[in-house]
Amino acid sequence: MSGIDVGEELGARAAQARALSLLRIRSRALAVAILPAAVAVVLFAAGAQGHLAGPAWDTVRWTVLGVAVVVLLVTVLVAVSVARARPAMSPTVPVPEEGAPDLYRLVRDLADRLDVPAPSAIALTPDCDSWLEDRTHRALRRGAAPAEGGEAPVLVIGSPFLWWMRVAELRAVLAPVVAGTGPSAHPDIAAARRFVRGLDASIADAAAPGRGAVRGAPLAFAGWVSRLLLRACRDHAAEMERCVAAAASMRAQTVDHGLRIAAQEQVGLAYAGWDRLLTRVALPAWRMGRWPSRLDAGVVSALTELSRRDRLADGFALRLGERPACDLLEEPGVADEAASLLAARLFHGGPAESGPGWAPVDWQQYPDEVVDRKWRTEAARLHRVLDTLGVPRASAADPAVPTLARVMEHLSGSGGPGGPGEELAAGIGAAVAREEAATPGPGGPEHGGPGHGGPGTGATEDPLDLWGPGPLPLFPLQPPRTGTELLADHVAAMVCCAAVDTAGAAPGLDWLDGPALLVGGERRADLATPVLSLVEDGDPDPLLSWLAEVGVRSDKPVRLV
Repeated sequence: MSGIDVGEELGARAAQARALSLLRIRSRALAVAILPAAVAVVLFAAGAQGHLAGPAWDTVRWTVLGVAVVVLLVTVLVAVSVARARPAMSPTVPVPEEGAPDLYRLVRDLADRLDVPAPSAIALTPDCDSWLEDRTHRALRRGAAPAEGGEAPVLVIGSPFLWWMRVAELRAVLAPVVAGTGPSAHPDIAAARRFVRGLDASIADAAAPGRGAVRGAPLAFAGWVSRLLLRACRDHAAEMERCVAAAASMRAQTVDHGLRIAAQEQVGLAYAGWDRLLTRVALPAWRMGRWPSRLDAGVVSALTELSRRDRLADGFALRLGERPACDLLEEPGVADEAASLLAARLFHGGPAESGPGWAPVDWQQYPDEVVDRKWRTEAARLHRVLDTLGVPRASAADPAVPTLARVMEHLSGSGGPGGPGEELAAGIGAAVAREEAATPGPGGPEHGGPGHGGPGTGATEDPLDLWGPGPLPLFPLQPPRTGTELLADHVAAMVCCAAVDTAGAAPGLDWLDGPALLVGGERRADLATPVLSLVEDGDPDPLLSWLAEVGVRSDKPVRLV
């Protein structure tokens, strides 16, 4: 037996041992629950045989019987609560086999090479991660009984991997994940996982808001008992999962070992590009009520640009000549659109489907429909706040027109802490807060709301319904912006509007930095520093020099939305 086989065997045995420890905790809890009933049976049997006679023993017998009945009723309550509680399910886009036969074939061939059961289904997640997820609970199977024998879990694949990785790289990355179906099929490990998931779901169910007193009190007690049991199980469960992962990793060593090193490098690159794409490119669109419908295709452009800038492109053209993993899908565009909409829900809290104020946008439309609109919306808000503060218009010929000169004259009047910059920043922050408060909730019925599947998912219910009662977004991308940050963004937007209207500039898209100003077809990335000098120090000279270099007329009117 090779060293890999020995390591895998040891890891599997350790995982089984931890699973048995978890099941012993369950058995001990059940033994404690039935102990009063057992004592009552012994006492009544002794009385029937003429032993332990007398009024005192009769009192003891009936008291123990009463305690046993109460304990059994409580045990049934907790057991039913744990059994009926619905475990959280990761929000994903289901991939039916008819929509990706080549992908299913790749996964099954991989499972055969690893000598493990093939996953029962495949789903996509809008994140750079892949895992196995057990969805055998009756609540997740719409009334079907749970699979006691350990049905194979669902393989969840990060959708950015499909678009960025080549087929061979994807197979190498999925090997240790698919290898985890082996331990999942073991009856003891499957039972231990169901026990732990049930406790966790019972705690979440007890914490859910909107319960009345009649129903809330029993659920709260069941949650308290489940919390005690889960605390006792925590270390064993964590060690069991660690051993399962170690055993799966050892088993996967025999498949594409050399390629896995290169594939892991692409995983790290995908993480970096995906994060930049979401925070710099997708988030501005989401805030404007638009959701990019081809995020996964965009990540290829973002990572290509990242490779070029960071000089990571050695052999890059050769690699792109290989078959991309997204070709394993019959309709990659449909899957990309569904994953993109789910990403907007997870990371921004957007609605479940398109509707008023929530429309898809293609990358070709992004500069005009997102960037230009964002700039002019922020510039209009800036001038509304200036009007509220009573700041006079800067144009003597037409006092009603908005100009960049008005903003610059106000901020450079007496800059620094406590000056008009701080006052304007507070006004901008208050205006943004009022507008957000006046906007209907992102998941409300006005926008399609929960209960609607995303486009192309084939789902008849909202994939987030099974996640739990938590608010959206589940994974916010950025913390709230400060007043000074908001003011700098609004002043920069006003400068960009002036550049577009008076100097022939154009809105553009940078795959790594998001909205960009194009002057003569080239991106100008040097605007932030002069804007901060004006906003924070009240010094207009750096910005005046920048405007003169670009040819922007600060005294000319600017078109607002």
